[in-house]
Amino acid sequence: MTVTRPARLTGAALCAALALTAAVWILKDLAALGSPADLAWYWAGDHHFLIRGRSATSLTDAVLLVVSAAAAAAAIRSRHAASALAATGTVTLALRLPGLWEPDSGALVTALVELALATGLIVTAAVGRRPATASYEPLPTRPRTGPAVAAGVLLATGALVGTLWELYWATELPPEITVDRFTGGRSIMKAALAPPPGWLSLILVALYGTAAVAAFSRARHSRAFGLLAGAFLAAGGLAEVARTTRYELIGDFVDLPSAAQLSILTAFFGLLAGIAVLVLLAGRGAPAEAPSPYPPAGMPPPAPPYPPPPGW
Repeated sequence: MTVTRPARLTGAALCAALALTAAVWILKDLAALGSPADLAWYWAGDHHFLIRGRSATSLTDAVLLVVSAAAAAAAIRSRHAASALAATGTVTLALRLPGLWEPDSGALVTALVELALATGLIVTAAVGRRPATASYEPLPTRPRTGPAVAAGVLLATGALVGTLWELYWATELPPEITVDRFTGGRSIMKAALAPPPGWLSLILVALYGTAAVAAFSRARHSRAFGLLAGAFLAAGGLAEVARTTRYELIGDFVDLPSAAQLSILTAFFGLLAGIAVLVLLAGRGAPAEAPSPYPPAGMPPPAPPYPPPPGW
């Protein structure tokens, strides 16, 4: 399947609007905090130093900014960008949905705008597709078997680890706090635009699992969903590793409680596994099967295209 040029341009414009929305909020936070380093540490989970204000953005906004910009570039450059547009729209829609019950008016308006843009992306990716009817049109390549299976294993492990952590918190925290982790209740302190932590974990587990299944099957859309999952996995791991290093917890690893030790190991796994997934799926795909030069028996040869392609 390919994407028509009008659909590609529309998808690129929608992705650019999503990236611009995130960029405006990030610039607003930079103006309020006055230091890019302070904002970066806030995204990493260090909230103790904030005395000049509170950030409205989170690491999720930074990742969505990069993902939206990359999807816009893919839509402009490639006729096979339907999966990139669909993946970006689906994840943005899922992550921005809790913003509908956010009390902050600015966050609510932003959620409504981004939900509309994300829905437009999904519709554009679905409506703008057309089959590659001409034999000379290249098809999107599938990932090679080895890298696809390796990426699938890493993503499936990431989904399992995320699920186990949510089960752990559900048994350790009171029921009302567990509910608030998914709904964003009063007991949860978070940035205005950030999804509730439990909701974020749920969406990421679904993303990692979906991308793992696609990678195992070597589906043509596995690269888009896998790269998106790898970006979130690596970003989350990097933030946790940075915060762990800032508090010098690695040197006291053996003296930490088992839950803290597992949290540190999870952070390093997320960083390394996310980078590995990005490397494995960003490489060149398997060669596409060459179309048969002869028509089936009893069928007339196809008419030459008009205008004919170069070298016809």
